[in-house]
Amino acid sequence: MEQDETGLPRPVLIIAIALGVVLAVGVAGVGVYGWWTERTQQQAEQQAEQARRTGPLAMPPVPAPQAQSPDCAKVIAALPQELTVEGQPVPRREIAQPAPAATVAWGDAEHDPVTVRCGIGSPAELTRTSQLMVVNGVSWFEINEAGNVSWLAVDRGVRVALNAPAGIGTGPLQELSDVLKRTLPKRPVFP
Repeated sequence: MEQDETGLPRPVLIIAIALGVVLAVGVAGVGVYGWWTERTQQQAEQQAEQARRTGPLAMPPVPAPQAQSPDCAKVIAALPQELTVEGQPVPRREIAQPAPAATVAWGDAEHDPVTVRCGIGSPAELTRTSQLMVVNGVSWFEINEAGNVSWLAVDRGVRVALNAPAGIGTGPLQELSDVLKRTLPKRPVFP
């Protein structure tokens, strides 16, 4: 058998070099596969996030015994087509069918949804000793749940809830307070 300067037979040397090349190509292939898989997963997550922020918004039903009331009809008719969120106008967003009565949503690709529901019942947490916040002449009860903030207008003829992502400020609350002041007279929190 023919040998080179190292004293190894030429076929052994060729096999060793070929195995080294195959190993390097295999390692590179695994790396490219991992990169491709991670990139594909990131793209899928981005598409899911985009879908969550656009298109019809699914809203679970909640008890709203007064949703069909004339007061709720007035409130819903008076709500703006755009809501100011963090200083930017955000358009209304379609609600997936079957849409709950007396419900409106705003949101777009850059903003998580903000929703208003009219005619809902009072939560058990709302008691005569609950702390309320007055915004533009409307009394609100705050409920924090799972990273979202809900505000419940409690001094009108119907309960109106504003649900928004935490940290967006009070702009939507101020706008909704102005709508409620114009459309519904003030009433005692507990009749």
